[in-house]
Amino acid sequence: MLAGTATVSAAAPIVMATKSFTEQHILSALTTLYLRKKGFQIEPKTNIATTIGRNAMINKQIDMTWEYTGTSLIIFNHINKPMSPQEAYNTVKTLDAKLGLVWLNPAPMNNTYAFAMQRKRADAEHIDTMSQMVAKIEDIRKNDPDHNWMLGLDLEFAGRSDGLKPLQKAYNMPLDRPQIRQMDPGLVYNAVREGFVDAGLIYTTDGRVKGFDLKVLKDDKGFFPSYAVTPVVTKETLDSHPGLADALNSLSPLITDEAITEMNKRVDIDHQSPQQVASDFLKSKGLI
Repeated sequence: MLAGTATVSAAAPIVMATKSFTEQHILSALTTLYLRKKGFQIEPKTNIATTIGRNAMINKQIDMTWEYTGTSLIIFNHINKPMSPQEAYNTVKTLDAKLGLVWLNPAPMNNTYAFAMQRKRADAEHIDTMSQMVAKIEDIRKNDPDHNWMLGLDLEFAGRSDGLKPLQKAYNMPLDRPQIRQMDPGLVYNAVREGFVDAGLIYTTDGRVKGFDLKVLKDDKGFFPSYAVTPVVTKETLDSHPGLADALNSLSPLITDEAITEMNKRVDIDHQSPQQVASDFLKSKGLI
């Protein structure tokens, strides 16, 4: 055991880049604490922009990151074809292998887009799915236009080629222009909670979903792509750090939707540090 640890420690530090939002800060803290406990040297770099991190990975300036399957599929590879979560993972894994980047086992969490409502209202109106929301919107639009539903959307989604327009087509959802309220993504959660909009586009694992008691509506037509977060490591790094793949593949399965949403909530709503939240989680799993 001591000899193995010494061998691991002798290798060059693993440079890990993560992005500039809460969930990624938590993933950085989780990985850093866990891998150091395993005997690896790791050098975390946070608040790295998506495309900058991608180029740095390709150019071998960083060794690993936590990437989302949907981001790689759509942003890096410009593939907008609907795919199942497994198809999306297999596609990006195969494409990145040609670049010397290895996708390890994905976490069983999906930080994708969804629409959310106040839970008490959704339950009272028996709305559990996107299709039921669309039917309600259309009923009000036809029969009570003075009380048309308003939807909160971030500016990017409203204008994206894979955003609002194809969503409307997929769900047969006609909307009048005044029904769309464009705002900063972070303001959508408050707007839904306060009733400023009837429903809003959110990220499914955001801590405010739990903190504000919002109900995420099921995307029953499977429009939104899968965003399973996955450790991506350069092949050279895996080759020079025996046991790294196994260590990361032991961590990934623990990061469920429920687990990451709770950790996001503790940071964003309860104002705890990502390091404290990560430490508590790893201790609860007996990993540190």
